[in-house]
Amino acid sequence: MNARVERIRSRLEGALSPIHLELVDDSAAHAGHAGALRSGGGHYSATIVAASFVGQTLVARHRMVYRALGDLMQTDIHAFSMKVYTPDEFQGFENS
Repeated sequence: MNARVERIRSRLEGALSPIHLELVDDSAAHAGHAGALRSGGGHYSATIVAASFVGQTLVARHRMVYRALGDLMQTDIHAFSMKVYTPDEFQGFENS
């Protein structure tokens, strides 16, 4: 795992205490992308399951994630897509 992925993972774990965190570096699929070249950041996708999302709207959950990532959105990350679930929501997906 590269240093950027470790920094992202550390921020998310520290702020959200997820019970499940899947973080994928999609940067290779965007090699040469002009925006990524300018910013120097990568493309990432994540599935995050956390009790801290209970009672929060989808927008509020996304804000929580972006708040956790903080300055990494300006330095290490060019694009970040996410799926955010409460433990009950995620369990429902796993069982269906």
